[in-house]
Amino acid sequence: MTSPYLRPGLPAPLPSDLDRPYWEGLRDERLLIQRCKRCARFQWGPEWICHRCLNVDLGWTEVEPRGFIYSHQRVWHPVHPALREQGPYVIVLVTIAHADEVRVVGNLLGDPLQDLVIGAEVQGVFEHHADADPAYTLLQWRYAR
Repeated sequence: MTSPYLRPGLPAPLPSDLDRPYWEGLRDERLLIQRCKRCARFQWGPEWICHRCLNVDLGWTEVEPRGFIYSHQRVWHPVHPALREQGPYVIVLVTIAHADEVRVVGNLLGDPLQDLVIGAEVQGVFEHHADADPAYTLLQWRYAR
């Protein structure tokens, strides 16, 4: 179990009918990405309709939580009152190459002053918040070893 990267006090995610499978997958340490049942293409974020073929029959497919840093932001100023005493921290946009290049956001674990390398390989880390009400899990990232 990974300890929380950011300080407590941030609001918990509120899953909707649209993205509930994603959040349930994270809880079970599985990365589920939406996939069209007609054209078989992945897409992110979740939608009611396929971005490519406009099909409305979409499902969820497990993919390996590995990717490459597409972009990053080192945050120095708090974006929420709970983060008033925290900074910096690093947000990354990760390309999942084996899932049609969809991009997923998360924090990059480790030293917030570490070198940030576009294209570096990263591995997903499931950060459980079992004591929250309701409990939830976040997908965070770390440099692949």
